[in-house]
Amino acid sequence: MLISSNEITKSAIQFGTSGARGLVTQFTANACAAFTHAFISCMEKQFTFKQVAIAIDNRPSSPAMAQACIKALEQLGIEAIYYGVVPTPALAYVSMQDNMPCIMVTGSHIPFDRNGLKFYRPDGEISKVDELDILNAKAEFETISDLPQLVVNTKAAVTYVERYTSLFDNTLLAGKRIGIYEHSSAGRELYAGMFIALGAEVIALERSDEFVPIDTEAVSEADKLKAKNWSVQYELDFIFSTDGDGDRPLVADENGDWLRGDILGLLCSMALNIEALAVPVSCNTVIESISYFKHVERTKIGSPYVIAEFTHLNKLYGPVAGFEANGGYLLGSDVLINNKKLKALPTRDAVLPALMLLAAGGLQGISHLVRSLPKRVTHSDRIKDFATASSLAILQSAQKNPKLFLKELGFYNVDLKEQDTTDGFRMTLNNNDVIHLRPSGNAPELRCYAESDTITQAIYLVNQTLKKIQTIDV
Repeated sequence: MLISSNEITKSAIQFGTSGARGLVTQFTANACAAFTHAFISCMEKQFTFKQVAIAIDNRPSSPAMAQACIKALEQLGIEAIYYGVVPTPALAYVSMQDNMPCIMVTGSHIPFDRNGLKFYRPDGEISKVDELDILNAKAEFETISDLPQLVVNTKAAVTYVERYTSLFDNTLLAGKRIGIYEHSSAGRELYAGMFIALGAEVIALERSDEFVPIDTEAVSEADKLKAKNWSVQYELDFIFSTDGDGDRPLVADENGDWLRGDILGLLCSMALNIEALAVPVSCNTVIESISYFKHVERTKIGSPYVIAEFTHLNKLYGPVAGFEANGGYLLGSDVLINNKKLKALPTRDAVLPALMLLAAGGLQGISHLVRSLPKRVTHSDRIKDFATASSLAILQSAQKNPKLFLKELGFYNVDLKEQDTTDGFRMTLNNNDVIHLRPSGNAPELRCYAESDTITQAIYLVNQTLKKIQTIDV
């Protein structure tokens, strides 16, 4: 029976800021195959290749989705190289070195009843133009049956580990006790060996047989308490973790305090001597206030928008990079570390910022690096299961009358200083506090970002805003 690429439309799966996302029930074998056929159709217009790489995260639904994608590639006469469970940046890096497209089966940090597909060109992440081409592609294929067995190739894992361990002396982390919060991270089989190879003593923490949806932008109170307790119990110098697919870092200092992702990205960029940055509008404004970089370009939220700026920045500046508020670090150009070249990796990565932070922290530890920055803090949280249509309606109303909106949120003694609609609705108040609302591009959630001079005020701004939002009629 012939199936068409209209299966994508029927599935109601949509592209968000990090690939195609939807409920597991929507990712049927035929829907996965339709996306694969459409993706290959798009890539064949631009590149010549005979192989496509595939990897997965630890979600229970991911193996079957990978099998459907591989079956679709077989229908096209293309060899699939299956790398098993590895971090997304590991798959992207090895595929770029081998000049082939790749597909990552992952839903990143979203709950396990959802999943997704991330697509990469031979030269990196697909663009928003590529997304449209995939959605509009025309293809027909036989219905998916007789799913193939999955045979793991270890090259992606080995190559990714060597990318970083080859840069440093094997005593870089000597004397350091590093805890790895493993949960269900796609990279949990790799990280201990990586840190041990650099001289650290590693303590494995809380591996889970069930998928754990870690969101590095909205760290749970339970995880905050865990880090504090682990730091004391095991006398740790550093705690490392990631989201589900290993492209967003979650790191804690020697006191067990989780660092905000944009602060981690800022410190990594300084350690790498980056000249120009591309960062989303949601990142901390301390990035500009320290006057360290020759240029900082603000973008919409999402790695495709950050990456899109690299072409322009690379023409004008030396080392170029970007990062997101979730901590994912994107290396936009080759850089030198210890007189060794680290190749560009224009997709989110969790390992590089962690290693650079450890290298920069040295014997003094991590917390002093954070204290060296101007005191400007951010906080974020989200309302789950909040319809995107409701989010958009609220923001549309807020933009029409922001002063009234502030009163609806319970902020009576402040005025609006600036507003920014680059992505969502961002309000800078006359006391320089910031409130930024944006519907998630990956799930039915409304996110709130806040910035202030104290963490207490930033938390208050987020909690107050999200509490009041739920009382507004739309």
